[in-house]
Amino acid sequence: MIGLIFGDTDFPKKILKKIKNKKKYLIIDLTRNKKFKSDKNSYSVSLGQFGKIIKILRDNNCKKVLFAGKVKKPKFSTLQLDFKGMYYMPRIIKSSKLGDAAILKEIINILKIEKINTVSSLIYNPELSLKKGNYTKLKPNKTDKFDIKKAISTLSKLGKYNFSQGAIIKNEKVIAIEGRDGTQKMLQKCKIKVKNNTGVLVKLPKKKQDLRIDLPTIGLKTLIQSKSAGLRGIVLKSKQNICLEKKRCINYANKNEMFIFVI
Repeated sequence: MIGLIFGDTDFPKKILKKIKNKKKYLIIDLTRNKKFKSDKNSYSVSLGQFGKIIKILRDNNCKKVLFAGKVKKPKFSTLQLDFKGMYYMPRIIKSSKLGDAAILKEIINILKIEKINTVSSLIYNPELSLKKGNYTKLKPNKTDKFDIKKAISTLSKLGKYNFSQGAIIKNEKVIAIEGRDGTQKMLQKCKIKVKNNTGVLVKLPKKKQDLRIDLPTIGLKTLIQSKSAGLRGIVLKSKQNICLEKKRCINYANKNEMFIFVI
């Protein structure tokens, strides 16, 4: 039995589709709209109900859990807390100041205290992570490679508690660095009209990131927004990424003369 602790985004749906009818599972549904309530193995739980979460896992002999999706910072004043929730909530509140990913990391630490281990979010879907190489007809040219180098240098200089996974570079100039609102908001702000695409979006794991959770993720929407922002390509880190709708992403990139490059 595996415990699936799901937040928002489409990634949890990919995981569930892969393991359904193949492995015993239960879902701890932390999504805002309780997306998995129709699944008979799903439990809708508040982030503050750690006692309930741990009891569900133990009653079902779940010694391992998998995290997928985003768990956004809640309004702590409105959370329903049980006894363990009251005990652990100060740690969650403290970690929330470092970003949404820090909340998940603290939950992992709490579960470890309760002798429940966390496995990689890609353990059942390794095909969603791209390996090193170029995946499109178009390849990075000399200018692109300078931009990629600049992006890597920029992201590496950020502090280990920074929440940024992405940067946009054009002609070796930093156009934008991902903020708390994520990649989509960053790309929306960079929307410009150009005849020829230039520049890159580079998405890399944060410093000292727990690679079991919150990996840099792209999907078709990322490609579409990158095109609207006038970018020439997207760069990811080998085996440290999630690519949703892989075929559609590659087809879109090819049709729009863009590249998807993995370093």
